[in-house]
Amino acid sequence: MRSTLTRRAVLGSAGLLGAGALAGCGIPAAYVPEARRSGDDRSTQDQALAFSNWTQYIDVDEDTGGRPTLDAFSEETGISVTYTEDINDNDEFFGKMGPVLTQGSDPGRDLMVVSDWMAGRYVSLGWVQALDRTAMPNVAEHLDPQLAHPGFDPGRAHSVPWQSGITGIAYNRKELGREIRTTADLWAPDLKGRVTLFAGLDEAIGLLMLADGADIAAFGADDAHRAMDRVQRLVDSRHIRRFTGNDYTSDLASGAALACQAYSGDAIQLKADNPDIEFVVPEEGGELWAESLLVPNRARHKRNAELLVDYYYRPEVAAELAAAVQYICPVPAAREVLADSGDAERAALAEEPLIFPTEEMRARLRTMRDVTAAERPDLHRVWGRITGV
Repeated sequence: MRSTLTRRAVLGSAGLLGAGALAGCGIPAAYVPEARRSGDDRSTQDQALAFSNWTQYIDVDEDTGGRPTLDAFSEETGISVTYTEDINDNDEFFGKMGPVLTQGSDPGRDLMVVSDWMAGRYVSLGWVQALDRTAMPNVAEHLDPQLAHPGFDPGRAHSVPWQSGITGIAYNRKELGREIRTTADLWAPDLKGRVTLFAGLDEAIGLLMLADGADIAAFGADDAHRAMDRVQRLVDSRHIRRFTGNDYTSDLASGAALACQAYSGDAIQLKADNPDIEFVVPEEGGELWAESLLVPNRARHKRNAELLVDYYYRPEVAAELAAAVQYICPVPAAREVLADSGDAERAALAEEPLIFPTEEMRARLRTMRDVTAAERPDLHRVWGRITGV
């Protein structure tokens, strides 16, 4: 099974890191003003760039070990790409990059991928550079409109989605003996002790607030506390089996859990392993999220990085990537490329709503704003008490 969940996981105290925490470690004030963000761009002199990403998040030729889309980019442009799978956890990587970016040092990479809620922190701290959108015509033409205007980065001035996904509900329909249509269905008596929720506040809270009818793009502290109060009652009544990270899939596969908060990125594989597993976007809404490409401050090859970003927004390239990783593709036009490929397996992917959501599904998707630095300590304190994490 593909490793996916850690891309959004916040399972420890690192999630509390912010400007104050960094300063407390002897690091200079965290915020970097605009004038100190750019570096000497050597893109013209150096036909190269360094790209940091998560594991198993790009197409790979199983015979040669090469990465076909990256290799094709290098052949076309003459730009060699040093591709490193060195991001294992959002907070761990944040802690690694913090000292470098606050001190204005060479970040050692020109492009990196982090979850959007974490990208919000980089943007608010001034740790990433504004992108030259005139150099990205494919992004302008093909970016999914539903991902184009996140609250943390208006107009995607600093970020471009790499892949996307949905937080919803997975359940074993055969064992449960009924359908789940809403998040409130998880609290039914026949699911007592058989439900799991995500342990990370950022991962869990959006879906829980949607269940109350909250606008997660503009939620307030009362919305979050109302959702957490319900979870506390469910914990007290032993309705919740446990809070999970990556291991929710094993609970569902073994039958220890019958229903759980889940990511669409896992659902295709879960269903392939067990056709009784269903993934549902609740009637009141599911959370749409993305992991996005960012150019860190002082990057040595910003122009080359922007060329690579725009290259992945060509529909034919996006289709290759979507077929390999099977997340929600941020380039809707890639669907037609797969449908017209002449390959039955790829054509089937064009009809997979967890890669290319239907309009009916899209109508139920919502994007959550970032939890601010001011809000985070209080919300984490309460959530940590509930989850024991």
